[in-house]
Amino acid sequence: MMKKESPSSFYYRFIKRPIDLIVSIVLLVMLSPLLVAIALLVLKNYGKPILYRARRPGKNEKLFTMYKFRSMSNEKDSEGHLLMDNLRLTPFGRFLRAASLDELPGLFNILKGNMSFVGPRPLAPQYLPYYSEEENRRHCILPGITGLAQVNGRNALSWEEKFQYDIQYVDTLSFKLDVMIMIKTISVVTRHSDIGVRGEDSPEGFHKYRARQLLKEKELY
Repeated sequence: MMKKESPSSFYYRFIKRPIDLIVSIVLLVMLSPLLVAIALLVLKNYGKPILYRARRPGKNEKLFTMYKFRSMSNEKDSEGHLLMDNLRLTPFGRFLRAASLDELPGLFNILKGNMSFVGPRPLAPQYLPYYSEEENRRHCILPGITGLAQVNGRNALSWEEKFQYDIQYVDTLSFKLDVMIMIKTISVVTRHSDIGVRGEDSPEGFHKYRARQLLKEKELY
């Protein structure tokens, strides 16, 4: 794991984390009735576990457990294999994702210090070997619940566009930019824009996309 150089701005070094900590505590207190209500509805619709836990690479590629409310059932086929995601995503789950309510447990990730409100979205750990050196710079800061890519197309973006926005955020990180992204996030969520079946990932995994891309380049040369 290679340690990457973090932004050196005063805001990033001394202000961003305290704001994340204070706001996450306030929101957890204020939204506690909603969190309990959603947890009970998830339990009623899907049973246990209530939370979806996924290992994700955070700052400097350090793995952490990301929390979300479950939005899919555990329905299996006759051979005992889980059905495709779109078949397990119920109307209730689609509502949770469309309203981004499934992301609320991420407040605990922010409280613990392995995520921020704003930053590059954490992706699957199996993608790590496939990033270019430039793309891998997205891991020099804490990942976020929302980010520049999420307010500029979300799941409608190509992988190249997502990473361009991630690196742009790393290079221009500021309090003003974070406020702008949070305001635009509210607009995106209320309009239910660019919601995909898999929520955070492209229909084609990045590792498959990059392997196919490298194969095409090899064929050309």
